[in-house]
Amino acid sequence: MTSPVLSVNQLCKAYSNGKEALKGVSLSVPEGSFFALLGPNGAGKSTLINIMADTVLPTSGSIDFLGHDMFSERLWCKGNMGVVPQEVAFDPFFTPREVLSMVCGLYGQKPDMKWINELLERLELAEHANKNTRQLSGGMRRRLLVAQALVHRPRLVVLDEPTAGVDVELRKRLWEYMREINASGTTILLTTHYLEEAEELCDHVAIIDRGNVIASSSMKKLLHEVAGSYLWLRYRDDWELAATDVEALSEFNPRIDDGLLCLTLNRIDLQQSTFHHAYESARLRFGPPLDAGVCQEDLEDVFLRLTREQII
Repeated sequence: MTSPVLSVNQLCKAYSNGKEALKGVSLSVPEGSFFALLGPNGAGKSTLINIMADTVLPTSGSIDFLGHDMFSERLWCKGNMGVVPQEVAFDPFFTPREVLSMVCGLYGQKPDMKWINELLERLELAEHANKNTRQLSGGMRRRLLVAQALVHRPRLVVLDEPTAGVDVELRKRLWEYMREINASGTTILLTTHYLEEAEELCDHVAIIDRGNVIASSSMKKLLHEVAGSYLWLRYRDDWELAATDVEALSEFNPRIDDGLLCLTLNRIDLQQSTFHHAYESARLRFGPPLDAGVCQEDLEDVFLRLTREQII
């Protein structure tokens, strides 16, 4: 089993107003992985990342980073970690090339101009490298943040919503480059609301909601053991389930989604014998459907189901 690059142990954060942003969060990020940290707004993701970036102090708990305590060995940990924050902030009078050179100095490194030029080229900033950052578009500034996080060749890169404001084509090319960085051995921790991107890119995933980790595993294991399938039936465009309908079909967790009656079947690692039972139960109650089919849950379906369960 791959050893963890990062181990978060019972991390808590409570604010003076009584709000608990993190409630004993524990998770392990395998070294060399492309790890997705997912959750709805307000789940605690940014709090966790801000603690790692040393901009927020935890109430209790610990983080082990490659055998080093993140809170007592801050200097070493910062030198081996790069963070792409959500907020974009640069001195407006420096150029991208100057920014990257100065960041190297902050990490006690002499600027490697060959590496800096490669970053500027791969992140499509080379033709803007000598402009003041105030002249860059929002998408360019966000890509400069990525370059800034990579310039000191960290062992772990944390990407907090890195493609917000980046157009589709540039986003694809950015992810191609991040795949290369990951393939070279750099561990990547990603937060994103683009769940289809997370499913495609990441090999491990943790879902956090209301300050708690509600799922954490390899992506393959999550989609195999947690994801299920559902039967959809089309009757009419706008209708609602009565309380008696929900009760009668309760074993299938019935719901209406985009005008379709959706009945949850057993998980994909089980036999699909419930399909005929679910179909017949709906047919006997509502009559023959206009159309029907079976869909397999993807990461977005699993995410929505797990986070909805936290509300109930």
